[in-house]
Amino acid sequence: MTDFDLQSIIDALPYLILSGLRFTLLLTFTSTVGGLLLGTVLAMARLYGGRLAAWPATIYVNLFRSLPLVLVIFLIYFILPYALQWITGSERPIVLGAMGSAFITFILFEAAYFSEIIRAGVRSVGPGQYAAGSALGLRHGQVLRKVILPQALRNMLPVLLTQVIVIFQETALVYVLSLTDFLGAATKIAQRDNRLVEMYVLVALVFFVISFTASRGVRALRARIGA
Repeated sequence: MTDFDLQSIIDALPYLILSGLRFTLLLTFTSTVGGLLLGTVLAMARLYGGRLAAWPATIYVNLFRSLPLVLVIFLIYFILPYALQWITGSERPIVLGAMGSAFITFILFEAAYFSEIIRAGVRSVGPGQYAAGSALGLRHGQVLRKVILPQALRNMLPVLLTQVIVIFQETALVYVLSLTDFLGAATKIAQRDNRLVEMYVLVALVFFVISFTASRGVRALRARIGA
């Protein structure tokens, strides 16, 4: 630690933030939005889709929740191009690229977790609420949209936000695809300048500060809404 060079961290900050951290936040945001949309579809299929829709959704959720994320990253990157080639009848594998594979992987993977959170949130709303909505003359979709989901969102919001923090931390795994996320950018500089200690200390500090601050915010929100 006597050779710890603070100046190397200062010099690397523009590249780490503009290239590395920006990609990490973009991947987190895209995974959250895409995962929520697909997760909502999966949750509704399991809750109200009937056996024909519920079974495939259940298999999907259980499959992705049973696999390590890093393994799914490799499967999407190496195997999915050949699966798409077979499905489309293409002459060659459909190459997704490292970035495309990362976004697809995170959306598909996180959708399984968001699905369970949403399903639990919807089920936390008492059946009397549905009956009350139906008594007012609302159709099934209207009851879900205007009565059930607003209450469910309030119940599950802290857990949803906690999952977003988990996604932010998990984005570091795209390092295995040599992408320039925050960890990947720091690694490139560390290897170039032989400053591994400085770069990895910085990465750990940034992840800690962002995750800890966000966790405190979720805790405050949970206390405020009484969830």
